[in-house]
Amino acid sequence: MEFNTLEKNGIVVMEVRGSIMGGPDATQLNDEVHRWIKEGKKNFIVNLQSVDLINSSGLGILISNLTNVKNNGGDLRLSNLSQKIRQIFQITKLTSVFKQFETVDDAVKSFS
Repeated sequence: MEFNTLEKNGIVVMEVRGSIMGGPDATQLNDEVHRWIKEGKKNFIVNLQSVDLINSSGLGILISNLTNVKNNGGDLRLSNLSQKIRQIFQITKLTSVFKQFETVDDAVKSFS
C-alpha cells in the first residue's frame, strides 16, 4: 500500500493505492492520521479509487482510524470504492459504519 495526503477545503484527503493488508502499512497510515490530528485537522476522506484489494486487517486499519478520528471530534469518510471493494464493505456490513461517496468532491461537500 502506498498513499499520498493532501488538504482540500480543510479536509485531509488520503489517496491510497495498492492493497490494504495490515502490517507496516497500518503503522504508516495510523501515524499519518495522528500527525494530521495533532495539527488540528478533524475530518478525513480516504480515496480508495486505486485500491485493488483489502483484507480483514485492512478493514481493521480503517475502523481503527475512524474510531480515532471520531474520538477527536471528526469523521472519516470513504470515496471512489470500486465494485469489488464496495461488495466487501456490504458483506461485512461496514456500509452502515462508513459514509461512502462516489467522488472525493462529493465527500468534501458532505462535510459542509
